[in-house]
Amino acid sequence: MMRRTLATGLAILMAASAANAQQPAGTPSYAQRPLDQGIEGNFGNANQPAARVAAAPAAAAAPQQPFPPLSVEAQSQLQQVLLAWQKQSQGTKTLECKFTRWHFDMFAAPAGLHATRADGVLKYAAPDRGLFRVDQLVFFAGIDGDKPHYKPQNGQFGEHWVCNGQQLIEMDRSKQECRIQDLPPEMQGKNIISSPLPFVFNLDATQIQQRYWIRQVDAGTPGIVLIEAWPKRQEDRAQYKLVQIALEANTFLPQALKMYAPNFDLKTAPKWDQYEFTDVKRNTIGAALGVFMNNFVPEKPPSSWKIMRDKFVAPVDPPMQQATNPHGDAVR
Repeated sequence: MMRRTLATGLAILMAASAANAQQPAGTPSYAQRPLDQGIEGNFGNANQPAARVAAAPAAAAAPQQPFPPLSVEAQSQLQQVLLAWQKQSQGTKTLECKFTRWHFDMFAAPAGLHATRADGVLKYAAPDRGLFRVDQLVFFAGIDGDKPHYKPQNGQFGEHWVCNGQQLIEMDRSKQECRIQDLPPEMQGKNIISSPLPFVFNLDATQIQQRYWIRQVDAGTPGIVLIEAWPKRQEDRAQYKLVQIALEANTFLPQALKMYAPNFDLKTAPKWDQYEFTDVKRNTIGAALGVFMNNFVPEKPPSSWKIMRDKFVAPVDPPMQQATNPHGDAVR
């Protein structure tokens, strides 16, 4: 499976934070699509060029921008999209929803079938509280007749993470361990973009370009805006190679999200995750805010668990370098 830390698991909360309408239930069409259709960098058009993701350079100590410099026109269009997305996203004060994550790995399941499925919940309260918890995790267990069969595995429970504004807490139910990282005072009470999370709830167009190489690419589907985010930080690149977010063009509400393994290659390392959000409730807590906030105070782990404590050390943001225009001047 893909390596998942607190950062990778909570990355998808950014997409859900902008949603204010319930998404359809069941496996979405993009998760059902065979691997040879549309996996290489788009959500809806199987005839798009097939080398966009697979040809990307592997993570390196000093990474280079993984795509050609954007033209002035393309950079201007990207800025308009990011600012519109920012306006939509920053209206989120509270959020709760269910999620389904399909993990694809051609070495763990046949082509076109997911290797695992995780169902869980996520919650957010502005500016700095988040919860991500897997409640059910099943694994591919073979073909039963003409249908794939999935079942749980002993000792495999999935992730459970909480950010309560002062601490980042990881509950590893498989290892029976709890890791608590204290946030320094200067990071408390700020938007989660200031924490180790790779994306944001209250998206900031400038800051996200500081941490990522961002571009808009052809989604192959009318009415969909497809954004690609390539991490600049070594810490982020060690966890994922590329994140793709499909937004509805008029509302900028997310329709799909894909997160590719750090060494993704269609032939040698075909691993990625896809997410769907359902039962989305945005800014509807009202008088029950106190009860909602208790979600970010995790239950005390059993006395037999190992407790690990340390201080979170914030990684250093790379210099601002989103794109370069044809004249060689940095576009900021």
